[in-house]
Amino acid sequence: MAPHVIADFSSIPFFIRRMDTTSYVKPFEVPEARIPLIGFIYVASGEVLIEVDSVPFLCQPGQILLIPQQSPFAIRFYQNAIGYTGGFAPSFLSDTRSLRYLSAPLHQGFWFDEGAFMGELLNMMANSFEKGDQLFVEKGLDLLLSRIKPALESSFPASVSQFLESVFNPGKMPGTIASYASEIGISENYLSRLVKKYTGRSVGAWIDIVRIQRAKRLLSETRQPIIDIAAAVGIEDQSYFSRLFKKETGLTPSDFRKRMQG
Repeated sequence: MAPHVIADFSSIPFFIRRMDTTSYVKPFEVPEARIPLIGFIYVASGEVLIEVDSVPFLCQPGQILLIPQQSPFAIRFYQNAIGYTGGFAPSFLSDTRSLRYLSAPLHQGFWFDEGAFMGELLNMMANSFEKGDQLFVEKGLDLLLSRIKPALESSFPASVSQFLESVFNPGKMPGTIASYASEIGISENYLSRLVKKYTGRSVGAWIDIVRIQRAKRLLSETRQPIIDIAAAVGIEDQSYFSRLFKKETGLTPSDFRKRMQG
């Protein structure tokens, strides 16, 4: 894991930023950090995989994640994610009773009209924050927290969390379905069913995501031959690697490298 990044938020009681990772050039991973604020991330579309205290949380459309103060967190993966990120100090609230449940990360989904309402509320809060309208921001945050109910908290089964934590471990070569199932101590079929049910993607799809993510970094930051990069992400067949890379990015590895390094 990367060293903790500790920013100075001592004089900032609240901030909110618009999140849009649909642009082509963007970092592949946000390093681990911790802040003295309660953090939040809301996903309106796309998805973001956040790891908090080594536990992964997959935020999909209409879902919010609250992160307790000083908890180490990192963004491990995102795809076409649009939404909002921010943080606030408990002292920013007029009534802190809504935080009594926040002893651990809280992940909650909102559906249909409720999700649309939450997205618009956060949009209005971002507009007000940009204009310096603190009064509306305070009221908006109170309203947002009133809609979060611990009873609706969602989390992955332990085996799904173990798989995601292992596959995104930067110190490990991406493995196979069999290797992850063996590591966790369950059958391949059972792991495949659980991962698909709780993340919407297959085990193989997550493995390919990690391979492409790491290949992008190597193509951008090094001059290693493409055949060596393929091997470094666990693919021995360069032609298969090139086909997979183009399928996932729309570019061949060579074209991607030219664009990123040019």
